[in-house]
Amino acid sequence: MTDRPTERPPAARHPGYLGAAAAFAVCMAGTTLPTPLYGLYQEEIGFSELMVTVVFAIYAFGVIGVLLLVGNVSDSVGRRPVLLCGLAFAAGSAVAFLAEGGLPMLCLGRLLSGFSAGLFTGTATAYVLELAPPGRRGRAAFAATAANMGGLGCGPLLSGVLAEYAPYPLILPFAVHLVLLAASFAVLWSLPETVAGARPLRTARPRRPSLPPQVRGVFVPAGLAAFAGFSLLGVFTSVSPAFLAEGLGVHNRAVTGLVVFTAFLGSTLGQLLVPRLGTARAIPLGCLVLIAGLALLASSLAWTVLAPLVLAALVGGAGQGMGLRGAVGEIAAAAPAEHRGGALSALFVVAYFGISIPVIGVGVLAEPLGLSEAGLVFTACMAVLAAASGLYLLRRAGLSAA
Repeated sequence: MTDRPTERPPAARHPGYLGAAAAFAVCMAGTTLPTPLYGLYQEEIGFSELMVTVVFAIYAFGVIGVLLLVGNVSDSVGRRPVLLCGLAFAAGSAVAFLAEGGLPMLCLGRLLSGFSAGLFTGTATAYVLELAPPGRRGRAAFAATAANMGGLGCGPLLSGVLAEYAPYPLILPFAVHLVLLAASFAVLWSLPETVAGARPLRTARPRRPSLPPQVRGVFVPAGLAAFAGFSLLGVFTSVSPAFLAEGLGVHNRAVTGLVVFTAFLGSTLGQLLVPRLGTARAIPLGCLVLIAGLALLASSLAWTVLAPLVLAALVGGAGQGMGLRGAVGEIAAAAPAEHRGGALSALFVVAYFGISIPVIGVGVLAEPLGLSEAGLVFTACMAVLAAASGLYLLRRAGLSAA
């Protein structure tokens, strides 16, 4: 008979939660590294804007598949083995891109990248929280969500600068990422396990993420906010490079990477506001700020002006960050330690559906309508969803107060 895996007691916690957060950021950076390079791949391989969104969605479906099958496996086998496997998949993705084998290798690289993100999102968030010393759980929650969003933002910034100002634009970004992954592997290897009674990795079996009863009441509003916010980030990381080039005449890949980075910077800044607001209030307020960001995006698409696009990235990213940190905080607080990884993985399943489905919709509509018009349809749909989410949350809060 084995003991039920639980979080280690506070005395066993380790101050290396920042090292775990850094490894989290490195892994997530690899998932957005190709964003400014899609134009180069289109020139070299030759495929449509719809195929760009499909390639991007392959990554999202890889994330979703891993989260659905093994999203809560770290609750039984431990956090470290799962995260080390995630780094191995990230390295495999970089090697696939370095092989430059045409569209099949591009798709394989994105799929492996999705596997790595799927293993990291919920597990790394739980690991950073559990490694934090007593009294630093609030800082650890910010470190985890900032590592997630900051890593996603640094990926396109790094590859955009290297592709624009350094040689070998389709090789150097992934070679640099491999070096960072090796350093991250060493950091994770040195950190302690936080799951007491963790079983060997070979005993892992596919299990869908489950929601304990304590989490179900907060999951619906948290999931709605995550879906809407990640939809906006999905559009910025998949089709904004094409809009910058075709609609605005911006062909500098470093600028493209900077615009995408701005969305994730806004997300990180939005997360900083959550401790003052409280996690429950942050989610509906994040929906409101997200609607403002969508309105700015619509104005940029309608009038083909750069400034509103940059503001949309910053404001919309802030709304997404407020909603995400609020959602993570609410679910992490409600979930028992032995189910925390699975509950957070379930949240990110909903979030990554937000990245994939609307983005493919934009790609499908771009063929008959044009990229700008397809983007306008997207902003209208996401604004309606965000408004409905915010109203639902406010009504729920009003009923609770009554």
